[in-house]
Formats: sequence, C-alpha cells, structure tokens
Amino acid sequence: MRILHTSDWHLGRSFHREGLLGHQGVFMDHLLEVVDSERVDVVVVAGDIYDRALPPVDAVHLADETLARLAASRATVVVTSGNHDSARRLGFGSRLIDASGVFLRTDARTVGTPVLLGDEHGEVAFHPLPYLDPTAMLEPWALPARSHEVVLGEAMRRVRADLSTRPRVRSVVLAHAFVAGAAPSESERDISVGGVSRVPTSVFDGIDYVALGHLHGQHTLAEAIRYSGSPLAYSFGEASQVKGSWLVDLGATGVSAAHFIEAPVPRRLACLTGELESLLTDTALERHQDAWLQVTLTDRLRPAQAMERLRRRFPHTLVLAFAPAGGSPTPTPHARDDGRSDHDITLDFVKDLRGVPATPSESALLRAAVDACCEDPDLDPVVGGD
Repeated sequence: MRILHTSDWHLGRSFHREGLLGHQGVFMDHLLEVVDSERVDVVVVAGDIYDRALPPVDAVHLADETLARLAASRATVVVTSGNHDSARRLGFGSRLIDASGVFLRTDARTVGTPVLLGDEHGEVAFHPLPYLDPTAMLEPWALPARSHEVVLGEAMRRVRADLSTRPRVRSVVLAHAFVAGAAPSESERDISVGGVSRVPTSVFDGIDYVALGHLHGQHTLAEAIRYSGSPLAYSFGEASQVKGSWLVDLGATGVSAAHFIEAPVPRRLACLTGELESLLTDTALERHQDAWLQVTLTDRLRPAQAMERLRRRFPHTLVLAFAPAGGSPTPTPHARDDGRSDHDITLDFVKDLRGVPATPSESALLRAAVDACCEDPDLDPVVGGD
C-alpha cells in the first residue's frame, strides 16, 4: 500500500499580510499530480486543514475543491483535525462523505474506531486521532492528569484495544501533536499545558506507521514515525526548510520504503543582513529580487526611508529590523520638568532613536503634531457637569 502523508495546510493563512491562497492552490495541484504519477493508494492528512476555526470562504472553497478532486482520484483519503481546525465544522457531514472515499475524523468519540482499507497483503487499520485538548478531555475520559502525554496515552489505549481484536492487521495512526525529538518552528501555535506539550515516541510503540502533524518542518523520529511538515513556509524561521510530503510504502510487515517528495515553491523566502547601501548595490543579491525578504540593517545610524529604498530593488521586502553594528546607543533620559518644551522632547527622541537630529521639515512636522495634541487654552473650562 502506497501512502502519501501530508499535514498543516493552514488554508486561509496570510504571510505578513500577503495572501497565500494562490500558493496553497499550487500545492494542491502538485498533490493531485503526485497521487497520479506515484500511484498513491491512500492520502493521509494529519490535521490543520484550515488556519483558524472559522476559515474565510475562499479557504473553504479550496478545501472543498481539493477533497472533491481527491475523491475523484485513484486514492482514498483519511483526514483528521488539528488544533487550528474547528472539529465540528471540519467534520460536518463526515458520515455522508465516507461514501466518496474521503474519511473525515474529527470527533474524539470516534477514537478507537478505524478506517479499514486493504491491499494484497490484507487489511490496514487507519486510526485518525483528532487533536485532543487535555483540558477538554479531562472529564469525558476521566483522565488522571491534564497533559498531552496522558490524553494521547488514553487515545492509544483505545487504538490498541481495537487492534488487539485484529491480530494480523497492519496499523497506521494519524496524530496532531508535539512529539519529543522534533524541533518546532515559530509559526506553530503553542499547545503547551502547564508548560508541557511534548509527547514521547513510546506512546506509539507497535504501530506500523505514525503520520504526525503540527510541526511545520519535516522530521523523521523513527523509521515509522514522521512529520511531513507544512507545504509552505509560514515564517522566516522556516526559510531554509525543504517542504513537501512523505511517500511511504507499507509492505506486508510494516514500512518498506519512505521518500520525501518536495513541494513547489511559488515564492522563496530569504533573510538578508547588512548596511543599506551594501544591500542596494551588491550584485550577488540579484537572486533575491523575487523573494519575500526579512531584512536586518546594521547601519550605525538608521537610514531615512529604508523600507521604500529597499523595495525599489527588492519589491517583496516584508519585514525590516535594525541591529546597528556595535549596538544601539543608549537613549538619554529626559525629565518633563526640566523647562524644555514638548517639541524639544520629541526632537531629542528622534535624535536618540536615529542617531542624527531631525531635519527642519521634520522639526516643523513634529511641532505641528505637538500643537495639535495640546489642550486649547481658548476652550471654556467644564464646570460641574454630569
């Protein structure tokens, strides 16, 4: 059985206010091409279909279109919900949709009930575990403690209870969790409870393949335990990550092969650091002109109109930071009762922040702003009132 493992689509997400739906659509086209070219039998999606519980209409349309295309493909689809999804919204109509070969499992009450599929070696029990919030499950499952390890441990107890009735059946588990041994990215939502979110790999002992979601980088924790990561980079901290999906061959006795298939990159990410003039003139940086950029300027004095100048050469600059070489000068504290005017204080602030005094036109603009904020002495005082 050939399995394509993907997760963390985050449909509807933006990247520093840049819409990503078109880029996500490119990935969906790629996914369908892989299903066809690699003769995939089962596509598993390990949570976070959407980026938020109430996704925008266009994101719902892309999800609907993608699942319909997958249903019409050669592959069966097994989907579970992540911490960004609304389990009820994503799982709406799941009992009807099952008939199309798309199995949506988002309800904790289905844990322990498998999706049974087969190949020439017999049956495979797919156990999709929706994201299980420890606080929400504490009472319904009578958990002895509130933690991700405990709630996933109980889920896997139910999975093993089912598998014990199927002694010759191979097993695949989908889970959306932070499993120890993998490094998180800054774009993932914190799911820690009391500062503890990690789950040991031993929770999944004995399972033939574990398809994990939640972390946005691909990771191999064991031959049979993997994260596919997200299909796109969702933070500049992921700029160096290779995105894609795992193509897993499940043989008669477990995983016989696993190959990572890289996803298309509609627009690269890059991080540049240096002085402004150097960044604007260095010919070696031409390759970054079409990339989304995070730029850190090291100029001792903060350049004027830095973002505007950068965007003339790098039109997709999204984030600008300043880290002056040698460190920033320490601002001089100024008391308001030293006899100086509000205008003088604003001028001192600009000089401390930028390292050079305000220009005459900037000074005039600051004076006008200060005057606009000052109390009008011609107004009549309010006496009494209610």
